[in-house]
Amino acid sequence: QVQVVESGGGLVQPGGSLRLSCAASGITFSRYTLAWYRQAPGKQRELVAGINSGGGTNYAESVKGRFTISRDNAKNTVYLQMNSLKPEDTAVYYCNANFIFNNYWGQGTQVIVSS
Repeated sequence: QVQVVESGGGLVQPGGSLRLSCAASGITFSRYTLAWYRQAPGKQRELVAGINSGGGTNYAESVKGRFTISRDNAKNTVYLQMNSLKPEDTAVYYCNANFIFNNYWGQGTQVIVSS
């Protein structure tokens, strides 16, 4: 059974930092492309950052220079380090694992950036 579980969300002040974690089980983790998406109230879900099996990364323009995605294949975990957070980063953050026709989502973790 495949499980994708996010953690690390919470309330943070503008300018602060958070690190999200996503642990996946039941898959050959190293083969998968991992990504973080987010969905703010009333908006569509959008890609935040992705990392492929070779370690190549891509980021949304709005988070470049502030967020860093990384993976630890030994721990079956992908991370999203978020620095210099802004109120517009407030959203539910979702982890996605994808390999060919296999696509899995976590349940999401809430991030609120507010003073």
